[in-house]
Amino acid sequence: MLKLVFSDMDGTLLDGEGKLPAEFDATMAELKKRGILFAPASGRQYYSLVKTFDKYKDDFVFLAENGTLVKYRGKTLTSSVIDRARGLEILAVTTKLPGVFSVYSGMEDGYILREQAKPEFLQELHKYYTHTKIVDSFEEVPDKLIKLAFFDSAQQAAVDIYPYVKQYESSMQVVVSSPCWVDIMNPDINKGVASERIQQIFGFKPEECAAFGDYMNDTELIESVYYGFAMANAQPPVKEAARFMTESNTESGVIRGIERLLRGEIR
Repeated sequence: MLKLVFSDMDGTLLDGEGKLPAEFDATMAELKKRGILFAPASGRQYYSLVKTFDKYKDDFVFLAENGTLVKYRGKTLTSSVIDRARGLEILAVTTKLPGVFSVYSGMEDGYILREQAKPEFLQELHKYYTHTKIVDSFEEVPDKLIKLAFFDSAQQAAVDIYPYVKQYESSMQVVVSSPCWVDIMNPDINKGVASERIQQIFGFKPEECAAFGDYMNDTELIESVYYGFAMANAQPPVKEAARFMTESNTESGVIRGIERLLRGEIR
């Protein structure tokens, strides 16, 4: 019996314009009726997810910041704090890269440098962070660090950012999470690890859980459950990791997959 559904946001649940599927509310009502939990699993900030799903804030399990912060009904279920000195060391490298903007993702806010508060960056930043603060130096941030995020205005993060932070892969987890973004977290955390912790907390088994994703940072999430779905628009490695496939994000693929699960068409 299905008990929990995880879903990535951008490129997965949201369409090309960043909107939820038209059938979303009806599907969520059916899941709630059956006692099935829904969990947005995203690189987005917790408060950004709550803003998107305000009327579900007491119903959903929120897996934010690529799994580094998980909350349910306002309570933190699990978090992963980065060593501050190591984080500042990495930020010192990336802030020197042309066209690259850095985010210190804290437990409460996302922090950016005043010198980088440019319109092109702020517009992109506010898609994923609703609670942000501008600082003169990252050293002055009092908040605990849970993730480092880097935006490439040229939309070629794998070329403009990744080669410069690859050196930290021996001690940190470095993920190209989209054409524009690179995320860095502790080595022992990702969406998949967070999924496993949530399953343990609620007493669920992998065969009672489903997950949907499209990009490289969704791979472990899909592998952490039995019903792992790759979107039709997913990256090839994600499709290879998935046990099942569904339609693209522009075709309400998450909703279609859930419907098939509820009808018992997928075993």
